[in-house]
Amino acid sequence: MLEPINVSLESLNLITLAPMLIAIAGGLIILTIDLINKKLDKTLYVMLTLLILFINFGAVLGLNVNERGFFDVMLIDGISIVSQLMIIGGSMIFIPLALTSKRFHEFAYPEFFALFLFMIAGFQFMAASDNLILIFVGLETASLALYTLIALHNRANSYEAAVKYFTMGAMAAGFFAMGSAVLYALTGSIELYKIAEIMATRMSETGLMIAIFGSSILLLVAFGFKLSLFPFHTWAPDVYEGASAPLAGYMSVVPKVAAFVVSIRIFGMYIDLGLEWVRWTILILAVITMTLANVMALVQDDVKRMLAYSSISHAGFIMAALALDTTEGNTAIFLYYALFMFTNLGAFAMLWISRHKVRRFHKRYDHPFEKFAGLIQIMPMGAVIMAIFMLSLAGVPPFSVFWGKIYVMQAAVNAGYIWLAVIMGLNSAVAAYYYLKLVVYMFLKDPVKSVDIVYYNISKPLMVIIGFATVATVTAILYIQPLVSYLYYMISASGY
Repeated sequence: MLEPINVSLESLNLITLAPMLIAIAGGLIILTIDLINKKLDKTLYVMLTLLILFINFGAVLGLNVNERGFFDVMLIDGISIVSQLMIIGGSMIFIPLALTSKRFHEFAYPEFFALFLFMIAGFQFMAASDNLILIFVGLETASLALYTLIALHNRANSYEAAVKYFTMGAMAAGFFAMGSAVLYALTGSIELYKIAEIMATRMSETGLMIAIFGSSILLLVAFGFKLSLFPFHTWAPDVYEGASAPLAGYMSVVPKVAAFVVSIRIFGMYIDLGLEWVRWTILILAVITMTLANVMALVQDDVKRMLAYSSISHAGFIMAALALDTTEGNTAIFLYYALFMFTNLGAFAMLWISRHKVRRFHKRYDHPFEKFAGLIQIMPMGAVIMAIFMLSLAGVPPFSVFWGKIYVMQAAVNAGYIWLAVIMGLNSAVAAYYYLKLVVYMFLKDPVKSVDIVYYNISKPLMVIIGFATVATVTAILYIQPLVSYLYYMISASGY
């Protein structure tokens, strides 16, 4: 007769689950309130979502580093805490944009905010576990919610974007499941640290090496889709174009933070086992991604699509740092996204100022370059702020993204990859052209159809968020050193 297994609450360490449970409970509370009273104003849901995010943020800050919980499937290390803080912080910047205007009807649905919180919980599960099943559950929870959020924009190209994203996400999920199944078949475990221990003792077996190679390719394809790496990047511009501008900005940062955390854990494991082909495959993909995306961005006629290709290029830039597999390289990933978050969210939010339901300037695009011609004459402050965001994305000092790029290139040089730093520098120079192209349109060209231009979405919440993003972009030099020190300490504590 089998002995009963006694599990104490103390041994489960349920505090490690608290942040995710807060987000899930918040989503359920919003749905319950809506069931009781359907006539409540969206302002209540915005403030309630913000309150839940603040509580979630505090719960993450209260976690201890290097703990496990809930049958050891939860992993709370430095990377887990830093990434969760970034995910919640980016979400807190995004969600007040729901107060900007009544014209954007998706924010009128309480389901939007519930799905948003469920999505955050999914990202947090991805970041706070090294269990392949829990990572998969978090990935799918977040992805399914995000597909719906895109479709809620309720335009023809929004439905198209949601279907494309769903299709790509389904393929990524399939490759991830197959790659995980191979690892489980090889080792009998789904915990990454146990998989690494078992594989380290069997590296001399020829058949095993072939299977490990297959699993690495399957997982690399899965995260190639999620991180929009070449050649799995083609969905990104269409999806960003179909989503609302701020949601596109949000998608370019927050989901990728969660995906990069999982990538650090999985591909770091492969590289630590001495599998140099994984490192070189990632490096080659990163270089091709940043270069090709820059070339594609050069020929775009739409600012939103240009920013989409720009985000792909930045993802390639960061993927190169991941391949270094050093503490400095991993620190560079989080520093880059912490700085990039404000700038990119601000740039996409600026597109919302000039949004029109009727395409007045181009039959195909919502935000062609001509729409911003002569913006300095129509809206001087808006032109200056957008120029700051463009200069920052181009890597012009002293703006925020410059420091991120410098730190990534420094990590590459210190790891012995001087050629990689040179390629990064050349790509930054190419990228400067298409960022400055928008600046030229805003400052040096005359307005097109100036009589028809109506900048109606200049609400206080939008101005506050854009103002906050601008200040964070401009004053990066003041907080960069303490931020680097904190990130380096947390990632060193994780053993990465």
